[in-house]
Amino acid sequence: MKKTNSRRSDELRPEYKRSDFGELVRGKYAKRIAETTNVVILEPEIAQAFPNDKAVNDTLRSLLNLAKSSFPARRSKRLRAVDFGR
Repeated sequence: MKKTNSRRSDELRPEYKRSDFGELVRGKYAKRIAETTNVVILEPEIAQAFPNDKAVNDTLRSLLNLAKSSFPARRSKRLRAVDFGR
């Protein structure tokens, strides 16, 4: 069996024209993806305290409930804007 030539060409196939593709923009969607992602990077010492995502979510949920119950009924404008996930 002969090995196929694994060398790739940077040239387009003859049936394609570069002008058919429009302007190429590097990272065109990077900003939109960054805005919609919810990935959070924990510092190493914090990550060691939580074995998995459930532990992180449970702890944050408990902290959120504690914060809700700790604030008086009248909240400041700043806290109202956050509204604790409501």
